[in-house]
Amino acid sequence: MNAIIGFIEKGKPFFNKLAANAYLQAIRDGFLTAMPAILFSSIFILIAALPEVFGIVLPESVSSWLWRVYNLSMGIVAILVAATTARSLGENFARKLPSGVSMNIVSVMLASITGFMMLAVTEIDGGIDVTYLGTKGLLCSFIAAFITANMYKFCAVKNITINMPPEVPGVISNVFKNVFPFSFSVLVCVLIDTIARNVFNISFAESMIALFSPIFSAADSYPGLMLIAGAMAFFWFLGIHGPSIVEPAVAAALYANVEANLRLVEEGQHASHALTIGMNNFIACLGGTGCTFVVPFLLIWFCKSKQLKAVGKASIVPCCFGVNEPVLFAAPMVLNPYFFVPFLLAPMVNVCIFKFFVDVLQMNSFVYVMPWAMPGPLGLFFGTGMAPMALLLAVVLLVVDVVIYAPFIKAYDSTLVEEEAQKHEEIEEEKEEEQEKEKVELNDDLNVLVLCVGAGTSAMFANAVNKGAEQENLPVKAKAEAFGAHTDILKDFQLVVLSPQVQSRFDEIKADADKYGIQIVRTKGAQYIQLTKDPKGAVEFVVEASKS
Repeated sequence: MNAIIGFIEKGKPFFNKLAANAYLQAIRDGFLTAMPAILFSSIFILIAALPEVFGIVLPESVSSWLWRVYNLSMGIVAILVAATTARSLGENFARKLPSGVSMNIVSVMLASITGFMMLAVTEIDGGIDVTYLGTKGLLCSFIAAFITANMYKFCAVKNITINMPPEVPGVISNVFKNVFPFSFSVLVCVLIDTIARNVFNISFAESMIALFSPIFSAADSYPGLMLIAGAMAFFWFLGIHGPSIVEPAVAAALYANVEANLRLVEEGQHASHALTIGMNNFIACLGGTGCTFVVPFLLIWFCKSKQLKAVGKASIVPCCFGVNEPVLFAAPMVLNPYFFVPFLLAPMVNVCIFKFFVDVLQMNSFVYVMPWAMPGPLGLFFGTGMAPMALLLAVVLLVVDVVIYAPFIKAYDSTLVEEEAQKHEEIEEEKEEEQEKEKVELNDDLNVLVLCVGAGTSAMFANAVNKGAEQENLPVKAKAEAFGAHTDILKDFQLVVLSPQVQSRFDEIKADADKYGIQIVRTKGAQYIQLTKDPKGAVEFVVEASKS
C-alpha cells in the first residue's frame, strides 16, 4: 500500500497545477460569489413547500408571491454567474499583466453580461424568451465570461484602446478606454450565436444544451456518479481540494438538475435527476469529502489511541457541519495508507445507494439548494423536500459508512497505540522544553488574515489566534476569509496565513500580497489543525512568522 501511495503522490505536482487552473477557479469562485442569490431563492421556495408536508394549503396569493421571488432570483442566476465568473477570471489575468497595464473589472463584468445575453436570449412576440437566463444558461455564462476576460486581457496587453488627451477627466477617459474590449467581446458572442442559428437553426444556448446533454446524462449514471465522487475524494487524499477541480466540470448540471427536479415535482412527477449539488454536499461529501461524518464518533468510541481520541473530540463538531479538515490533517487521513480505501470507497458507495433510492425506490432527488455547511442528514432531508424516505436513507448511509471505515480505523488505532507507548518518554521531555520557552513579545499591532477555501478552518485558526492574543496580552488581531474574497481587504493586513487547502494557489496569493509588501506563511496539515486547538501556540506562530 505504501508503494501505491508513493506512486500516486508523484502525480501531485500535476494535480496541483490542475487545481490552480484559472478557468476552473473562475467557475468555482463565480458560483461561490453568486451563492447568496441561489440560497435566497431556495429558502423562499422551501417556505412555499413546507406547509404541504403538514397538510396545510397556503393561499394562492401567498404561494404565487413566494414563487415570484424564486423565479426572479434563481431565474436570472446565469446572468449573475456570467458576471461573477468574468470578475474572477479577469482579476486572475489582471494580476499577471505587465507593470502599468490594467483591466477595468467592472467593465469586464458588464461586457460578460451583455455577451451572455447575446448567446442566450431569443426575441419573441412581445419580449424575450427567458428560458436560458436561469440554470439552463450556465454553460453560456462560462463561455461569455471566458471570451470577455480574454478579450480584455488581449486589448490591455496590446494597448488596443482610445487614448484621450491629458486634459480630459479620468472618469471620461476610462469610458473610452474600455470601448474596444467591450465591443470586441460582445461582437464575438454575437458572431458565435449567429453561426449557431444559421448552422443548427437554434440559438447557441440551445445548441450547448443539446451538445452536453449526453455527457450530463452519462454523469448521472451509476458509473458517472461514482467517478465524480471518487475523483473528489482522490484529490483530497493527496491534500488537494478535490471539489475545486471536479465540481466546475459539472457545475452547470449540478444546479440545472435541481431546478429541473423542482419543476418535475411541481408537475406531479418524480424528481429523477440524482446528479445535483445536494448529492455532492450531503451524499458524496457527507460530513466532508470522504464521507467522514461518522469518523469522529468512531475515533472517540472505539479507539484506544490518545491521539485519535483527541482528534475525534476536536473534529466532531466541524465534521457535523461539513468541515472535515481537522480530521483529514490531524489523524491524519491525507496520504495515510490506512485510509486510502475507505476514503475513496465510502463516497462511491454512498452515491450508488442514493441513486438506488431515487431510481428504484422512487424517492425524490434534491429539489432545493441547501447551505453546504448544514449537517448532512438535515441537508438531505430538507433538500429532498422532507420526504420520510430521506430519513431512512440518512440512517442507511451512516451505517454503511461505519461498516466501511471501522476496520481500517481499528487497524490504524492498533499501530498508533504501539507508537504512543514507545514515545511516551519523548513526549514528556518535549513538554518540559515547551514550559521553558521564553514569552513571545510584540511591540507593534499585527493584523493577520487566515485564508482557506471556504472560511471554515480559517475561522477556527483565526479564533485561536485571537484567543491566544487575549491570553498573552499581545496586540494581534486575526480575521478569517475564503480565497477569492480576500483581494479587496488584503491591504489591511501585515501577515497572511495559508491553510493547507490553498497551497496550490500560493503563487496567485503571493502576487497579490507582494503589491502591498505583505508576508505570507504556509502551514502543514497536522501543524495547522494542531494550532487551531492551541491558542497560545497559534499566536506565537503568527508572531514568529511576522518577524521572519
